[in-house]
Amino acid sequence: MSDDRSAVRSDDRPEEPKPPRRQARGERRITQLLQAAAKVFCANGYTASSTNAIAREAHVSPGTLYQYFPNKEAIAIELGERLLHEMREAHGQAFTPANLSLPLPGLLDAVVDPMIEFNCANPAFLALMHGSDVPGRIAEEHDELHATLLTRVQEVIAHYAPTLPPEDRLRTANMTFAAFKGGLDLVLAAPEGAERDAMVAELKTLLLRYLSPLVEESPAGGPPAAGPPAGRPVTTTPSR
Repeated sequence: MSDDRSAVRSDDRPEEPKPPRRQARGERRITQLLQAAAKVFCANGYTASSTNAIAREAHVSPGTLYQYFPNKEAIAIELGERLLHEMREAHGQAFTPANLSLPLPGLLDAVVDPMIEFNCANPAFLALMHGSDVPGRIAEEHDELHATLLTRVQEVIAHYAPTLPPEDRLRTANMTFAAFKGGLDLVLAAPEGAERDAMVAELKTLLLRYLSPLVEESPAGGPPAAGPPAGRPVTTTPSR
């Protein structure tokens, strides 16, 4: 009986990596399917969408789709995780120490524009996150992201209004976040171009007029701009 300990059983062998060409082709196919899923979710909502509809949109057979995803939920999880990652990057660019040194109107430009840009470029994000039976894993990650954003907004308010009590800060952050989400729906519904830019400017005006009375002397040594007198338009940089 052989005692060759150097021999490796076939089922213990590490899986050989796929050739780079096959990997690249598979990634392209996954991207194609996720882009199709995003369109279908936007058009029908998550609940009413089906794998057959996604396959048709991707111009592939259902069998091809099932080679990469076992069901609609798996597609939604992969798409949702990618969108959540991009969303985290967007708000990471917005809430920076450098932006906190800006007057309030400049801070609103720096925070609102990346968030608007992300949602305009990825309408499937809201369609997927607001589905009535969205996979629990995605719902949990979205809730965590929402909590993180709310904390960031509270930090911004604390910077511009450092003596505001914590309970007032939380209440203000919740109202600011709700106002942004409501305005975002109107922005996304507006036609691209001048009308959408005007709607973004209106949203910034709303946020500026709400937050300006709370702004005290800036920790940087000077009072942040508190906005123009009532009745005068606010000029901000439109989102592109």
